[in-house]
Amino acid sequence: MTVESVQPETSAVRPELREPPLAGGAVPVFGHGLQLVRDPLDFMSSLRSHGDMVRLRLGPKTVYAVTTPELTGALALSPDFKIDGPVWESLEGLLGKEGVATANGPRHRRQRRTIQPAFRMDAIPNYGPVMEEEAHALTERWRPGEPIDCTSESFRVAVRMAARCLLRGDFMDERAERLSTDLATVFRGMYRRMVVPLGPLYKLPFPANREFNRALADLHLLVDEIVAERRASGQKPDDLLTALLEAKDDNGEAIGEQEIHDQVVAIITPGAETIASTIMWLLQALAQHPEHAEKVRAEVESVTGGQPVGFEHVRSLRHTNNVILEAIRLRPAVWILTRRATADTVLGEYRIPAGADIIYSPYAIQRDARSYDRHLDFDPDRWLPERAKEVPKYAMSPFSVGNRKCPSDHFSMAQLSLITAAITAKYRFEPADGNDDRVRVGITLRPDNLRLRPLPW
Repeated sequence: MTVESVQPETSAVRPELREPPLAGGAVPVFGHGLQLVRDPLDFMSSLRSHGDMVRLRLGPKTVYAVTTPELTGALALSPDFKIDGPVWESLEGLLGKEGVATANGPRHRRQRRTIQPAFRMDAIPNYGPVMEEEAHALTERWRPGEPIDCTSESFRVAVRMAARCLLRGDFMDERAERLSTDLATVFRGMYRRMVVPLGPLYKLPFPANREFNRALADLHLLVDEIVAERRASGQKPDDLLTALLEAKDDNGEAIGEQEIHDQVVAIITPGAETIASTIMWLLQALAQHPEHAEKVRAEVESVTGGQPVGFEHVRSLRHTNNVILEAIRLRPAVWILTRRATADTVLGEYRIPAGADIIYSPYAIQRDARSYDRHLDFDPDRWLPERAKEVPKYAMSPFSVGNRKCPSDHFSMAQLSLITAAITAKYRFEPADGNDDRVRVGITLRPDNLRLRPLPW
């Protein structure tokens, strides 16, 4: 079963084109930006009641918000829209303009060809031993009954897996801690800049601006250290970093240093942020739903025969993988995305002018009662084949679709499956003192300060 295997609804008759309605609640100067700052998840979830597309004001800009699975699928698959808009503009300070995450057109296609071999289905088993080692090392660091800081632990395992699999780097925990701290600051600041685009004010020496600039500079310094260490070593392991260092541009020349830098940033930082956030939500789900934690534990024991879980077991862990899908559905790390129209075009029954920004929320779409029975319940069994077919197509596309589909989807699911299986085979979880699992909203979603106590079964 795949989450894209269900079919979309189609309309036999095309209605007359029109302009989307303006959402209510805009205020002078800020437009709807204040609502997106104060309660963005509730605001985006409320928009479908006003139509399948609405207009928003973000400062002086008009933005079109898409609210239905069918239109988000059409948006992702249409050649009339490119990666751009408020989210990507805010991310350029982190990801740069030359990496695969933000590139468009021929550059993007060339970059995909460079990195794709690292994520082929037949390449992923090569990462199995590293994934297993890191997943089991995570459980060995924990002591029964002693509280764990889920933020730092989740980032540590996500960064180490990515670095050791894709960059063949044996990086110390200190770098994972730096990345965790820097990303938390940078992603919060980028979200503010997206929803309240007051450019000149963000250049003033306010404490929040200084903190943001320091964290961003340290992130780029960390990437430069990784690339410099590889060059100095003279080693050329068969990994993604070697592929980047030996890649050629469209003229047959070595790609530039900036593109190498931006590509490494695009590999490490968004992946670490999204995987770490997902691990946190999985830990929260296991603590809140002990019946599913027990079912995962029993499945792992049945599949492995009581032996340590390994990469070869991942495909057989059906309930474990459904728990992961349901956690992603309710708490997608990437909760908001944007595109930009490259020409005057049409989306559904609406006219879209060239240059217009389109915004949509996977969080809102994946929690919509029109698509899901008992839409707010944590119900992994909704992904059983006989029930998954009831879900409209594009109501669950955690790795996107079309030419912007995440190339590391199978790699990411293997990571998450191994980590979930390894920790649940050994521990159950309960909240610890100081636990605060309320949603922290930035460019990604994560628990505010998730602290849990691992206990033996």
